[in-house]
Amino acid sequence: MSKQHLKKIEKIFEHPVATNLDTHKLMSALEHFGLRVEHSKTNKIKIFHEHKEVVLGFHHSGSLSKDEILKLRHFLEEAGLTPDTLA
Repeated sequence: MSKQHLKKIEKIFEHPVATNLDTHKLMSALEHFGLRVEHSKTNKIKIFHEHKEVVLGFHHSGSLSKDEILKLRHFLEEAGLTPDTLA
């Protein structure tokens, strides 16, 4: 397992919410841990895990808003994919 990928996932669970996440590297980390990621042309990202999915919108700058990061955090918690379970 790559420690860099795990660090990206840990950023999602930081308090206060980290807003300086590189979306491309974050999506790469999610794929590393078995999630499927689809990008759309309308600044949306669909993330799939088993039978669940979440849709996130991102800014033109390539970053996620606090609300989108929290949505992703809750999705990962429901899927059982937290830094503790991935370490």
